[in-house]
Amino acid sequence: MKDFAQLVKTIDSTNKTNRKVEALSAYFLKASDADKVWTIAILSHRRPPRPVNSNLIRDYASELADIPLWLFEESYHIVGDLAETIALVVPEKVKATEKSLSQYLQEIIQLKSKSEEEKKQYLIENWSQLNYYERFVFTKLITGGFRIGVSQKLMTRALSKATGIDEDILAFKLMGNWNPGKISYSELILEENEADYLSKPYPFYLAYAIEEEASELGNPADWIAEHKWDGIRSQLIVRKGQLFVWSRGEELVTDKYPEFEAFTEVLPDGTVLDGEILPYPNEGIGDFKDLQTRIGRKNISKALLKKLPVILKAYDILEYQGEDIRSTPFDKRRELLDGLFAEYSSKIKPFHLSETMRFSSWEDMAREREKAREIKSEGLMIKRANSSYGVGRKKGDWWKWKSDPFSIDAVLTYAMRGHGRRSNLFTDYTFALWNADKTELVTFAKAYSGLTDKEFKTIDAWIKKNTVERFGPVRSVEHEQVFEIAFEGIAESKRHKSGIATRFPRILRWRQDKKIADANTLEDLKAMIPE
Repeated sequence: MKDFAQLVKTIDSTNKTNRKVEALSAYFLKASDADKVWTIAILSHRRPPRPVNSNLIRDYASELADIPLWLFEESYHIVGDLAETIALVVPEKVKATEKSLSQYLQEIIQLKSKSEEEKKQYLIENWSQLNYYERFVFTKLITGGFRIGVSQKLMTRALSKATGIDEDILAFKLMGNWNPGKISYSELILEENEADYLSKPYPFYLAYAIEEEASELGNPADWIAEHKWDGIRSQLIVRKGQLFVWSRGEELVTDKYPEFEAFTEVLPDGTVLDGEILPYPNEGIGDFKDLQTRIGRKNISKALLKKLPVILKAYDILEYQGEDIRSTPFDKRRELLDGLFAEYSSKIKPFHLSETMRFSSWEDMAREREKAREIKSEGLMIKRANSSYGVGRKKGDWWKWKSDPFSIDAVLTYAMRGHGRRSNLFTDYTFALWNADKTELVTFAKAYSGLTDKEFKTIDAWIKKNTVERFGPVRSVEHEQVFEIAFEGIAESKRHKSGIATRFPRILRWRQDKKIADANTLEDLKAMIPE
């Protein structure tokens, strides 16, 4: 644990990528094999489930620190991070421990089935044996919220430097449903085992957002466009007569989509398709909220399958007849995919194709982008015709040109302190719109991004002077400030007081030029829902 805590401290103390890679590489060279596996798991988001309720963790920490719970809570709201708060308030260690990272993680896994009293004793005993940074890391592992400034791609680069194995090969090895508690370092990284690759997807290739003018990409003839579909990015794999469906989050979701079994019966063996899982009610593309109904179900009933079928909107082919074809130019891969679709789609009902388009001018492409919402897409994907299928997010060959967001003017009603470097500022806001006759403000969205640091500081000062009531960490404020709120999608929702759910709300700008009477109504918001 000491070495891992020191690694986290080193990474936290620098913004330089090379320094992080060096620290990780040095760690992989000296750590035990078991600790290496768990470190790889933690950095690729394979943490064990949280074994203790966070409210109990707060109770135990305040008791050990010998401070009242209210004081602990106030400290937490100021610090903004539970693990850091505990690391600060718990007394310094009374004796040291030599337990390794892997020992701690095995204990944390076993802790989940223990009684509350056993959990309390375990936490208090271990907090008392760790120094500040070790305690911080240990608590992060307990809460399941372990995030440090290291992407999986950066971790893979460091692992490559330590082992001499190619980064792309390592990225492929680390995909899939491996268990850090059962697999050895040699099996995961060093050994070549053909059977292990049967179900594994390829690392997903991700696009960068176009932030300037699309025309800066050069000659439009060099690019292929298609619509950007709003579903679940997935790879569908047919190998040795078996079907595997993976989400971009590296979750095996085959059992969630039983209608995809039809692919196994028809597609050539050794085929991997990249595409988007989309809801398809009434023979038409539905909204993302429809898809959430399928995502949240453990058992997919026949009634649900009939009410809310799904399709795979395929836009790339990564493997054909067992051969990895990612290095083949995109236009050639699409020719192969188009041929596959023409031959087999009549036999596979959920097999749909994302249409590709070529344009002679950026103006023509922009006009196509304007049609996006009419066909339930988010905008356009623009891919260089001769590009290979890469690993992770790389600038240059794949771009997403999303539709301009929806926006509406809303009134600030509640505020809460932020987290991390903004934990001393009120930066998490709740916004409301007027009802039909403008007699009541109804909350509809929360947002915490989109303003400059200077604007956040100015609004924070205003909130502190204009607080009406306090509800723990939340403050209600005078209804005076208007903000333009942007969001990507909108749909009716019974779970929200407003009756409307928005996707990815964020602050577009502070409308100091407007009074609250100028803010929009719920009716204005509802009018934006696509028919």
